[in-house]
Amino acid sequence: MAIVDELSALRTSTLAAIEQAADTSALEEVRVAVLGKAGTLTGYLRGMGQVAKEERAAVGKAVNEVRGAVEAALEERKRALAAKELEAAIDAAAVDVTLPGRGQQVGTRHLINAITDQISEIFLGLGYTVAQGPEVETDYYNFEALNAPADHPSRSMQDTFYVVDRSGEESAVRGESKVLLRTQTSGVQVHVMEQQKPPIYIIAPGKVYRRDVADPSHLPQFTQIEGLVVDKGISFGDLKGTLDYFCKQMFGPDRKTRFRAHYFPFTEPSAEADVSCGVCGGTGHLHDGERCRMCKGTGWLEILGCGMVDPNVLSMSGIDPEEYSGFAFGVGVERVACLKYNVPDLRMLLEGDMRFLRQF
Repeated sequence: MAIVDELSALRTSTLAAIEQAADTSALEEVRVAVLGKAGTLTGYLRGMGQVAKEERAAVGKAVNEVRGAVEAALEERKRALAAKELEAAIDAAAVDVTLPGRGQQVGTRHLINAITDQISEIFLGLGYTVAQGPEVETDYYNFEALNAPADHPSRSMQDTFYVVDRSGEESAVRGESKVLLRTQTSGVQVHVMEQQKPPIYIIAPGKVYRRDVADPSHLPQFTQIEGLVVDKGISFGDLKGTLDYFCKQMFGPDRKTRFRAHYFPFTEPSAEADVSCGVCGGTGHLHDGERCRMCKGTGWLEILGCGMVDPNVLSMSGIDPEEYSGFAFGVGVERVACLKYNVPDLRMLLEGDMRFLRQF
């Protein structure tokens, strides 16, 4: 029976090829050549119809025996080769633990976020809570509820980013949109006063937006922290004591503060707070007699705006100004960072230069 002899020879050669396969890919080639759709053993199965009837049983049995032997040999060889390849991969990826380790650069919070956290921790320690509000605000909360009249310069398109108002209504102010990117986080104070009864002790950190050209002292987007206190018997003395404590905690116990009269539409009286210059020690001059560039020879650096909450603002938020009083302040985080670390240009905080940022 020539066909049975051929199958026996195929079995012998195939088993030898399986044993000689060097890796799993070579083993797969053997399998396809014998058991694939166009394989030699598959050809015998497809040709069973041409085998003489008296030989068909013996040929069929031989084909099945060869197929079983080949499949068993393939499976056994595959396990052996897979184990060998895994061992080789492990050896190739082995780490020599006797070599010195390579130091990894540890990441830190960005200076702006770190200063925001530090300021928040100071006021949280005084019993304040942190309030949040929307960055896309309405004209009412950003201006009207803060006692900003319609003709106030801060309402000009040169200072404010107005966005498309899809409500179909027009602002009463020069026909502008009533929707805008907030220019200050003071609007958060209004939201809180509307929803919470006094006493109120909050800070409101967040991003604000103004139509400013980026330069050493201005940014079109920066981080601001507003503070608000509303309670019975609050005076300007409370405001001064709070901000003096804040400046000493932030810049050092030897730093002094002063308050200069100013104007803000939502506080009355209003003031700007200065902190003594850390470069010249408040003298305005360096050790060699040269004029201090940081404070421009004045010995003082402007740090924030503040004042007593205007009674109109309290009334518009549903708080009786005859019973309650309060103070508010707003500080720019980027400016605090620059003053604390004597950084001459606000833009340096946002350029992503790791050589600069890793100093802090």
